[in-house]
Amino acid sequence: MRVRRLGWAGLEIEAGGARLVIDYVRDLSPLFTGWPRGEGLAVPSGTVTAALLTHLHRDHTDAAALADALAPGAPVLRPAPGHGDDVDNVTTLLAERELTRHRLATDVVDAWSSRELGPFHITAVPAVDGLGDPQLNWVVQADGQRVFHGGDTMFHGYWWLIARRFSPFDAVFLPVNGAVVDAPHLQPPSPLPAAMDPSQAAAAAEILDARHAVPMHYETDQPDKIAGYAEVTEPANEFRTHARQRAHVLPTGQWLNLAA
Repeated sequence: MRVRRLGWAGLEIEAGGARLVIDYVRDLSPLFTGWPRGEGLAVPSGTVTAALLTHLHRDHTDAAALADALAPGAPVLRPAPGHGDDVDNVTTLLAERELTRHRLATDVVDAWSSRELGPFHITAVPAVDGLGDPQLNWVVQADGQRVFHGGDTMFHGYWWLIARRFSPFDAVFLPVNGAVVDAPHLQPPSPLPAAMDPSQAAAAAEILDARHAVPMHYETDQPDKIAGYAEVTEPANEFRTHARQRAHVLPTGQWLNLAA
């Protein structure tokens, strides 16, 4: 099995002649207001047979990009819709509407449930979303290797349960930008990170016993962000300091061959 960073939180995983993507996006303008579509982001290297979504924030779910990349009828595994009214779900409504518009074959998955998709054994595991929306993380196994994708989860108490069931991991991909969010529908705001910062991600990598700990959910060169979204200044370098020998900073577009 080999894994390729597609930019932001996007991954491409290839095994047995099949490929799947996780949180693949081509349009980050809902978060980075000046971002030209596709710039600085990689595309999958071939037709995709399945897609996994950690959550339905628009920087993790891009239905138009998935419609272009997926084989006809390819499954899109996703968490449950949010509860409550449109104010409660304001950060997921756009992606929900786009998934419906593009008629993708979505499949709502519960935490700890598994799917067999070609050569991939996929398990949804718990995560905690910084804005209170439904979120899953993913464990993908193939060719005797095991990968974890952490979406933009906060640090939480499920790490030890995940480790008991699946560790060691050949690679874990973890958010590191430590975003602090001040959103109109979440008042009063919290000064605490809504996604893991580099030290928290390094702690999660150690608990999960990762051979390679790869930082994601950050961009080196960014256009203007939406108001109320503040990040760690140099997350990849800070992650190297905390994760030490486990740290493996993987540039966008590059592969990590787990069989090596």
